[in-house]
Amino acid sequence: MSTLPNCPKCSSEYTYEDGSLLVCPECAHEWTAAGAQAEAEAMLIKDSNGNVLNDGDTVTVIRDLKVKGSSSVIKIGTKVKGIRLIHEATDGHDIDCKIDGFGAMKLKSEVVKKI
Repeated sequence: MSTLPNCPKCSSEYTYEDGSLLVCPECAHEWTAAGAQAEAEAMLIKDSNGNVLNDGDTVTVIRDLKVKGSSSVIKIGTKVKGIRLIHEATDGHDIDCKIDGFGAMKLKSEVVKKI
């Protein structure tokens, strides 16, 4: 017996196959296995080199960043420890962090690289 994934909508374990679709009998959600895999891959946040980032990672800034509303700049090579990822960021700033000397701010994953 093959193991089917839980429903992505309600996390029910009673999913079943109906042709090429997976169906949840509890919430009537239908999805394809390929679609679920693509959705899971889209949820991954990657750095500028394509490495997958996780909560708590340490990253380095890869270019000078102007701080909006300030005359200061975050220099290239600045180390940022203990990042937190924001998976549903609407403005592209998907990393929440605290930078020494600047305080709490959000960064885009394309301007950092994982150490």
